[in-house]
Amino acid sequence: MLWNAKNGRVSIGDAQMHYVRFGRGDRALVVLPGLSDGLATVKGKALLLAGPYRPYLDKITVYMFSRRDALKPGATIRDMVRDQAEAMRALGLKRASVLGVSQGGMIAQWLAVDCPELVEKLVLVVTAPRVNPTLEDCVNRWIDLAQKGDHRQLMIDTAEHSYSEKKLARYRKAYPLLGLVGRPASYDRFLANARAILAFDEAPRLGEIACPTLIIGGADDRIVGTEAAAELHAQIPGSELYVYDGLGHAAYEEARDFYARVFRFLQG
Repeated sequence: MLWNAKNGRVSIGDAQMHYVRFGRGDRALVVLPGLSDGLATVKGKALLLAGPYRPYLDKITVYMFSRRDALKPGATIRDMVRDQAEAMRALGLKRASVLGVSQGGMIAQWLAVDCPELVEKLVLVVTAPRVNPTLEDCVNRWIDLAQKGDHRQLMIDTAEHSYSEKKLARYRKAYPLLGLVGRPASYDRFLANARAILAFDEAPRLGEIACPTLIIGGADDRIVGTEAAAELHAQIPGSELYVYDGLGHAAYEEARDFYARVFRFLQG
């Protein structure tokens, strides 16, 4: 199969988690996506998601996970960490590098603290060590839009707070179509993910992260705030920090050297 791609599902207790796998390398990279996973999981998307990793798939094997299928109201980031650890063990991933984006980065932080034996290296991308006023304002607004079923405005607001002005100049042309596709049958999963963010605070235990850690942020991040990456860097011993000037929360999409930068760190 192209890029050794696989769409899979793993049992965790009384629930299941969807994941995709691609690559042939000896070293494993676990990727944890952000809040968008609450709207659409990785189910069936192995080939679609493999593209950006293609230059490195002879050296690494990537596992990208969604949260559990039956995500219950009141689920916490810590609950998601327990699910993630159980899924990794069930798949035989005894030790892997972990890349977490936004909310996925929150899960990755706790994973490195609670299950250090599973995490070889850690990459935290456009994420925060705790909910701050900027993040709280964004998430509460998205919760309100989701509760109203206003999918178009939810997508527009997310884009406006994620992308650079250069990207938005092109992206805004598609706004009239945003409400027509991608609407989930229910927002319950999204709401459970979003509310978990509002209770998140890992800051007191960041000093316990002992694995090599790379932190990547956007200087204009209007979702987690402009200071979140520096706060992580200040509290995680020996961590490396890189901040993209002129980019915001979608720096991992817009920066052409993002994947090369991550791979250099993983190989270093």
